[in-house]
Amino acid sequence: MSTQVARSFAPLTPVEQLTYARDIVRIEAQALLRLAGKIDGSFTEAVQILNDCRGLVVVSGMGKAGLIGQKVSATLASTGTRSLFLHPAEAVHGDLGRVASDDCLLILSQSGETEEVTRLLPTLQRLRVPIIAITGRGTSTLGKAATVTLELGALQEACPLGLAPSTSTTAMLALGDALALVTSRLREFGRGDFARLHPAGNLGRRLSRVDDVMRPLEQCRVASQTDTIRQVFATLQRPGRRTGAIMLIDDAGRLTGLFTDSDLARLFESRRDHALDRPVAEAMTVGPITVTSGSMLLDAVAILAERKISELPVVDAAGAPRGLLDITDIVSLTPDETT
Repeated sequence: MSTQVARSFAPLTPVEQLTYARDIVRIEAQALLRLAGKIDGSFTEAVQILNDCRGLVVVSGMGKAGLIGQKVSATLASTGTRSLFLHPAEAVHGDLGRVASDDCLLILSQSGETEEVTRLLPTLQRLRVPIIAITGRGTSTLGKAATVTLELGALQEACPLGLAPSTSTTAMLALGDALALVTSRLREFGRGDFARLHPAGNLGRRLSRVDDVMRPLEQCRVASQTDTIRQVFATLQRPGRRTGAIMLIDDAGRLTGLFTDSDLARLFESRRDHALDRPVAEAMTVGPITVTSGSMLLDAVAILAERKISELPVVDAAGAPRGLLDITDIVSLTPDETT
């Protein structure tokens, strides 16, 4: 006859729930601070292995550590270090074939004794691939087999039973991020590289080039600076939504000025109707703020916000207009998102 052990927990009041939640966050935060103080030369050795790797950084781990490993692998890949995640249980059933001699391994296991992980080690050692271990103890099976071991040390799990991986996985994630980002810095991975790997979504839009978003020249209003204002507005018709600015050019095709609908309104407000039959050069904004073709979109958005302007001409290296950025086309990109 089995005996069932009943566990009863007193219900938590809302105040107790908040207190408990804050305690959990503090436990994990304190563990991260201690971990930061423990980072030593082993970390730089691990980064060197990652930086020197000519193949893939193969990340592996079981259970919750494996889930953290998947995120670390994704961070490596998105910051310039080619990586894939290898599930240790699948690895021993054929997926070890994914590992090549020019790869390196990053293995996560708090105990360092996880069976699915330790079964991989003899094969990996025969392949002579470098192994970086993130584990609790350097004396564990994984720790002793690794080329470089990054010790997390003894950690108090935030779980009330002290069992569910919580503090340990937080520490693994932070250390994995540190490895990925320091390696990325060594590889001089810049914003242009980041944009190349993140072409989709709002992030991709923010990291795109001005040429990807600007209104192309055939949709812009462009006129000679010697034309009269009346000629400019009477003859310039373009398909699609009209921009609020006309780009003015000289005989060589270089941008010399900008005339906006607001400039036209000011002429009427000041009763300067006679100016309509004068060259637009007399009323245009001379030497307007521009951005060069190929510039990052987020830099252009910052200029629009800082200068409080609505139109930004895009010019080539010779100063000829290539297109126009209109604030209405990029209104979803707020100044806060450019930082």
